[in-house]
Amino acid sequence: MLIRAGYELSFDIPAPTTMLLMLHVHPSRTRDLREPEQVRVTPNVPLEIFEDGFGNTSARINAPPGRLTLFDDFVAQDSGFPDEQNYSAYQHMVEELPTETLRFLLNSRYCEVDVMTPIAWSLFGSTPLGWSRVQAICDWCHSNVTFSYGAANSTKTARDVYYERRGVCRDFSHLAITFCRCMNIPARYATGYLGDIGIPPVPYPMDFSAWFEVYLSGRWWTFDARHNKPRIGRILMARGRDATDVALTTTFGMTNLVGFKVWTDEVG
Repeated sequence: MLIRAGYELSFDIPAPTTMLLMLHVHPSRTRDLREPEQVRVTPNVPLEIFEDGFGNTSARINAPPGRLTLFDDFVAQDSGFPDEQNYSAYQHMVEELPTETLRFLLNSRYCEVDVMTPIAWSLFGSTPLGWSRVQAICDWCHSNVTFSYGAANSTKTARDVYYERRGVCRDFSHLAITFCRCMNIPARYATGYLGDIGIPPVPYPMDFSAWFEVYLSGRWWTFDARHNKPRIGRILMARGRDATDVALTTTFGMTNLVGFKVWTDEVG
């Protein structure tokens, strides 16, 4: 399967500003690109590309005042299969976990493991270990949180989502990640493209998507608490502890987002 994806983001910038960009396809998927990816910046300013501490491709620009547009358009090859599942995947004891997974058990900006642990154990303490426990967490989040663009809030944490019971895809992911970490299951945040491939079209504008990954049976697996079903055509952009680590743009000055378009479509 071939998927055409991309974006066009525009900002009005009142004064020179440094920006960090997390807008490239993740290195694990670059081999699937039919041609090299090129993030285009208008006006033409230097783009410094580097690898961040989580293995993501990041970039830095020094944006001049005025209108700034970021653009990318590419075709990627995809297996066409839905997210892989393994109902027998087992949960590791903490002492068995690889050292590099331990940071995904800890508190982070949007995932308050310490304050949410009693709630998590009251909800999921009696569920079977492993895949079944993660699925129970996804089922609970999917059933008890309502998707609403009007509930989007850049400061909303997992605890806020639990009490408000409304949010967008990043909020579903933050809550599920927090519950998993409370139950000693390493969980990390993921963001990227996810189009309406293999499902009926949904009545929302296309956007980037957030999901999460958990460490079971010696590897990472994809879960999605918002949709709560295997999906086709995910194109990963970045992974981290939560949305702080993989923000699409991070600015060190005032900016105003004035244009936002994302596309993800099966070719043919």
